[in-house]
Amino acid sequence: MAENTLLKYFFSSGANIDPEDRFHLNRRTRMRRLREISDILRKHHFLKGFAPEEFRAMLEDLGPSFVKIGQTLSTRSEILPKAYCDELAKLQMECEPLPFEDMLAALDGVYGARQGDIFDAIDPTPLGSASLAQVHKARLVNGDVVAVKIQRPGVKATMAQDIDIMRMVARQASRFMKDEQMLDLRDVVEELWATFLEETDFAREAANLEEFALLNERVAFIGCPRVYPELCSEYVLVMEYIDGIPIQATDRLLAAGYDLAEIGEKILDNYATQVLDHGFFHADPHPGNILVRGGKIVYIDLGIMGRLSPRDRAGFGNIIQAVGMESATELKEALLSFAASKDNAAIDHTRFLADLDLLLKDYGSCDVSEIDIGQFLNDVFMLTRSCKVTLPASVTSVSRGIVTLEGTVAPFIPNENVVSIINAHIQRSKNAGDELKTALEDLALALRSSTKGTLDSAQYSGEALKMLTRGQLKMNMEVLGSEAPLSKLSKIINRLTIGIIIAGLFIGSSMLSLSSMEPRLLGVPVLAFFGYLGAAVLSIWVVLDINRRRL
Repeated sequence: MAENTLLKYFFSSGANIDPEDRFHLNRRTRMRRLREISDILRKHHFLKGFAPEEFRAMLEDLGPSFVKIGQTLSTRSEILPKAYCDELAKLQMECEPLPFEDMLAALDGVYGARQGDIFDAIDPTPLGSASLAQVHKARLVNGDVVAVKIQRPGVKATMAQDIDIMRMVARQASRFMKDEQMLDLRDVVEELWATFLEETDFAREAANLEEFALLNERVAFIGCPRVYPELCSEYVLVMEYIDGIPIQATDRLLAAGYDLAEIGEKILDNYATQVLDHGFFHADPHPGNILVRGGKIVYIDLGIMGRLSPRDRAGFGNIIQAVGMESATELKEALLSFAASKDNAAIDHTRFLADLDLLLKDYGSCDVSEIDIGQFLNDVFMLTRSCKVTLPASVTSVSRGIVTLEGTVAPFIPNENVVSIINAHIQRSKNAGDELKTALEDLALALRSSTKGTLDSAQYSGEALKMLTRGQLKMNMEVLGSEAPLSKLSKIINRLTIGIIIAGLFIGSSMLSLSSMEPRLLGVPVLAFFGYLGAAVLSIWVVLDINRRRL
C-alpha cells in the first residue's frame, strides 16, 4: 500500500512545483549521487582508460543522463574515434528492460482503476527499452493497436540530480574559464535542463505529435504516429503502433525495394522545410527515432522539438545561402543580422571578414562529401564568439539537429552534404515575384531612410551654422581608436625636443670653449665641459632608446 501511495505521489502533476522542491535537490542528495557516480567510475577503472564496450557499459551504469550524452556522442565522429561511435550507437536502441510488473505499477499510478476500461491487453515483452522510457504494444478496448510509452519510475528525479551536479561543476569551472572562445558551461547546462524538462513531459510530446502531423499532412513521404491525447499524461504516452523498418537497417530497406539515396535526400529536404518554412523541427533526429513504413519516413519520438521565430528562420536561411555561395561578405552580414547581440564598438570588422574568408576557403577546397558539418558549425561559433558576436540560443538546437541528422543519413548519401541540400531547397522555394516584391520593399525602405537622414542632416547643419555665427557653439573633439598612433607621435616629438636640446648644448658649449672663462677643465671652461658631457649622455640615451624600441 505504501508503495502504491509513493507511486501515485511520484506520478502526480508537478508542473507548478519548484524543481528543487519537486526533486528534493539539496546538498545531501547531491553528495549521495556523487558517491554513486564515483563508485561506478571506480568499478569501470575510469582512470586507466577503457575499450569502446567498457565505455558504453559505464554510461549505461551511470544512468539516463549519461546515456543521453552517449547517444549524442555516437553521431559526433569528429570528437570520438569510429569504434567508439559505433559502440555508442547501440545506446540509441536498447537497454536492459524493467520487469513488466514495474511497468504495470507505473500505469496504475497514472490510471488507477480506469486501466482495465482503457486497455484490453498489454504485451509483457517491450517493443523497446530506452534509458528514459519503455514501450509496450497494447490493444485498446475499442480494438486499436497502440504503442504505450511508459516513463521509468524514478528516472526523472535521477536526471534532475545529475543536471544539478552538472550545474555545480559548471559554476565552479566558469570561474577558471575566462577565455572568450570557450563555451559558457552554465548556458550549456541550462539548455540541458530545458531539454530534460521537455523530453520527460509526455503530455508535451503528445502535443508535438499533433502539431507535427498537422504541418506535414500534405507531405506524402513524411509521417508520425497518431496520438490519443485523452489517454496521455506527463508520464505515459499512447500512440498508434507503427510496424516499420528501422532507418539503420539498410539491408532490410534494400530488400524491401527502397532507394537509400532517395530516403536520405527526402529526409534532409523535409528537414529544411521543418527549419526554414515551419519553424518547428525535430531537434534530436537520431536513427532510433526514425522508421520507414509504406513508403513513408516516420518519426516515432518527438520528445525534443525546436522552434524558430520568423526572424530566426530568415536569418538562418541567409547564413546557409552565404555558405553555399562561399561569400564571406554575405556570411558576415547574415551573421550580424542574425545575432542576438553584438558589440559594434568592439567588433574588428576587417578581421571578422578575413577570418570568415579563410574559413570558407578551407571548407570550399574540400569535396562536398568530405565536409564535416559539425566541425564547420563549431568553427563558426568559435569565430563569432571571438569577434564579440552572440548568436541566438535557437541556433544551438538547429545546429545540434543538423549534426545529428547528418550522422543519421551519412550512409544513405555519402557524396552529398547537408548544407548543399538545404541550400538547394532554399533556391527551389524562391518565387521570382516574391523576390522582386521584397527587393522593391527593401529599396523603398532604404530610400525613405536615406531621404529622412538627408533632411535631418540639413536641419541640424542649419542650426549649427546659426549657433556658430552667434558665438554659441563650442566643439570638443575626441579621436576614438587612435591611442596607439598618438602615443607614437608623442614619442617622436619628445625625441625631436631632446635632439634640439642636444644641439643647443653642443653649440653653446662650443661658443663657451672659445672664451677665456675660468676655471678650466681639460683645456675648456668647466661650464662648456659639462655642456659637452650632458649633450653626449643625452645622445647616447637617444640612440639606445631608438635601438630598443625600433621607433
